[in-house]
Amino acid sequence: MTSIIIPTYNAELYLENLLSDIQSQTLKDYELIIMDSSSTDNTVTIAQKYTQNVLVIPQSEFDHGGTRTKAAQIAQGDILIYLTQDALPYDDFTLTNIIKVFEDPSIGAAYGRQLSYERTTLFGKHLRAFNYPDTSYKRTQNDISIFGLKTAFLSDSFAAYRKSALESIGWFKDGLIVGEDTYAGAKMILDGYALAYVAEAKVYHSHSYTIGQEFKRYFDIGVFHQCEKWILKSFGKAEGEGMRYIRSEIRYLLINNAWYLFPEWVIRNGMKYLGYKMGHYYTELPLWFIKKLSMHYRWWDKQDTP
Repeated sequence: MTSIIIPTYNAELYLENLLSDIQSQTLKDYELIIMDSSSTDNTVTIAQKYTQNVLVIPQSEFDHGGTRTKAAQIAQGDILIYLTQDALPYDDFTLTNIIKVFEDPSIGAAYGRQLSYERTTLFGKHLRAFNYPDTSYKRTQNDISIFGLKTAFLSDSFAAYRKSALESIGWFKDGLIVGEDTYAGAKMILDGYALAYVAEAKVYHSHSYTIGQEFKRYFDIGVFHQCEKWILKSFGKAEGEGMRYIRSEIRYLLINNAWYLFPEWVIRNGMKYLGYKMGHYYTELPLWFIKKLSMHYRWWDKQDTP
């Protein structure tokens, strides 16, 4: 059996379409678990139309890793598929395609391809094109010297885990500001598992972040890397991948005849770098300032910080 796990919060704009599409999938032997963080809209009512497994937790108890772990521990499936509420299957074979890869016993986790929604900005579309190519692959510990941090790449928006492998690494770590997927992927790689990218398993999922949102997102990534120093020590610094991304984005803008976006491109990437660096040195900043810089500002209420 496969377990499909969806964390939700005020998801009524997305959830009906997502759950209806899941019901139409060729994958039929599954259980559906909804982990809701005390939504104030109709999320729970919608979810209960599709499954009895709707668990409501206080919003204050939501944790990116911990909430996913709670769902994993009660799940009956050998394979756990995680979807975020704003993802949408591309076709009826999305879920069947991602679980096929687990016929290979070396695979600990896999993630699928993410396609942009039509109205996504060019910057958002490039991110999806860069991170989610049209060719599948597998990564192992032997690939660290070639791909560095990218070796451990996963996505919490659409990924599947072998439950026994997830349990063997101690599940997702509690208390992470972001990066529970990277944490799990890095642990699995170092423990000898392989990670797979399955380009045939596709969902729609994308964002059109403002420059300010990009800064805050990268600030939180910097905090994550600072808190989990072992990841960069084991896989290498993130800056190398960042430079490859910048070169790719320039080409993408040129191909799309979007030269007029270059001033924004300069500012956007400068703010990403600044956000990441400031996040990396968050311990030097006062808490009131940190909360203004962070996308997940509520997370800081639970932390012992300066």
